[in-house]
This record gives sequence, C-alpha cells and structure tokens, in this order.
Amino acid sequence: MFRYILRRILYMIPVLLGVTLIIFTILEFTPGDPARQILGEDVDEATIEEYREELGLNKPFLVRFGNYVLGVLKGDFGTSYVTKQPVADELFSRYPTTIILSLCSTIIAVLIAIPLGVISAVHQNSFLDGISRVVAMIGVSMPNFWQGLLNIVIFCVYLGWLPSSGFSTPAHWILPAVTIGTSGAAAIMRTTRSTMLETIRQDYIRTARAKGASEKTVIWKHALTNTLIPVSTVIGIRFGSSLAGSVVTEQVFGIPGLGKLMIDSINNRNYPVVLGGVLLIAFAYGIVNLIVDIFYAFIDPRVKSQYVVAKRTKKKAEEPEKNAQEGGKQA
Repeated sequence: MFRYILRRILYMIPVLLGVTLIIFTILEFTPGDPARQILGEDVDEATIEEYREELGLNKPFLVRFGNYVLGVLKGDFGTSYVTKQPVADELFSRYPTTIILSLCSTIIAVLIAIPLGVISAVHQNSFLDGISRVVAMIGVSMPNFWQGLLNIVIFCVYLGWLPSSGFSTPAHWILPAVTIGTSGAAAIMRTTRSTMLETIRQDYIRTARAKGASEKTVIWKHALTNTLIPVSTVIGIRFGSSLAGSVVTEQVFGIPGLGKLMIDSINNRNYPVVLGGVLLIAFAYGIVNLIVDIFYAFIDPRVKSQYVVAKRTKKKAEEPEKNAQEGGKQA
C-alpha cells in the first residue's frame, strides 16, 4: 500500500507541471499589461518599462517559466504584484475558508443525495422517483451564481433569516454551502440511483432476502455498502470540484476565500497569485483522488485482497532464493 501511495504521489508531479505550463501559457496570451494595470494609464512609458523590468516580464517565456518552476520547488510562489507580499502567505491565509466551504457543501450534498438516490432506486418509476429525478435535473441545470443570488433574495432580503455576505460565523456558511452542495447533490444522487438499481438486482441480494433478512437490512447494509464504491469516487470528484467551483460562489457572497482572491487577481492581472491558486487547487484535487483510491481498500474487499495476494506472491517468490542462500552458507 505504501509503494502504491508513493507511486501515485510521484505521478502528480508531471500533472502539476503540465497544469502550470498550460496556465502560464494562457496568461502569456491574455490581453493586457500587468505593469500598466497596476501603475495606471497616466504613467509614462519609461516608468512602465522600468516596472516591467523589475517584475521580470521582459525576460523570454521559457526563462520565466523555468524560474517560476524552480521557485515553486523551493516553496516560493513568487510575490504579489499588488500587495508586494509573498503569494504563499496570501494563498494559505485564504485557503482554510475555501476548505471549510467545500467540506460543508460536500456534507450537505451527501446527506441529500444518498438517501434520495436509494429511495429513488428502491421505488423505481414511482412518484417519489419522479420527484427525485426532477430535483436532480434542476440541481444540475441551475448555475451556482444564479442560485446564490436567488438564495440571497429569498432568505436575506425577503425573509431576513440569514446574512448575505461574509464568512465569520456558521450562519454565514449556510447559504453558500447550500448553493454549492445542491449542484453536487444532483450528480451524486443520479450516480447513487443508477448504481443502486444495478446492485439490488444482483444474486447476493436475492440470497439475502431468501435467508429472511429484513428489507431494511438488505437495502441499507448489503446493497448500499456495494453502491458506495463508485459513489465514493463521485463524492471525491465533487469535493475537488467544489474547491475550484467555489470561485464564483465566493464572489457572489463576498467570502474572503481563495476563489475571491483569484477573481480579484485576474481583474488586476496579478499573475503570480493566479498561478499559485490554480496550482494549489490542482494539488488538492490530486490529493482528494488519492484519498478516494485509498478509501477503496477499506470498503472494497477485492481491492484489499489484491495487495494481500501480491504480498504473499512476492514472499513465496523470495523463499527459494532465501533458502538457497542459507544452504550455501551452511555448505
């Protein structure tokens, strides 16, 4: 298991390098001059050129890319063009807020999606199934920014139950978490329903019923346990997506997280912060996928048995060689 985890972490290196190259190239062709954006339109050309030289923008593309990668390997994500502070400090001061928002939205999505998906599959083609599928379709189709604005109008303006911006108290977490969580719940619910429909038709489910197990035990213990194997992948993907998808939601609700920082940095042509933010999100996405793969070993006995069998096979293959070496020593 340890070698598998190490191999997966090493695979992340070329992925992160490719993501950095793509974003670096996109920013290279983005219209606008960061130096002029920061200093303003009234500054003369000589001052603009001097500032570009100070930022290193006049160096060739490959030189700048190589210097950035070397800096990241040393833990240096560069310096913000606007605040003159290290990018790493700005990112890690905002990232906990985004992680809290993503965790809350994922929990809400799971609590809504899995029960609805199970009920929809057990009562296939019923009224409950139809309602669940309509809710899932609305959740998938509704953009987060529009739903966020709608939630603000209803729950903040008209009802006055919740605050419309900020992230200082749990009351501030509810609306943005629900906004992100409902779209994620739709995807998880559809996967749960389709997988559950396939699972409840398996032979071992019929065997469990034939042995006299209650319907509640058959559905929630035998069927749901096997359904969670593919569903856990979708949950992990949705959590990783919420880290990146919270960008728009944080802007709508005025949350001082990583997403809002990146939006402001894009508007200000603050490229080091944009690069660092994308790289951090890509790394978090890779870690989430790794955790999901490790989680497989605990919920799927077939995956765990592969590691056990591989370990036993390796041990048996080493025994003849070890015995031969010991026999040579005795001779």
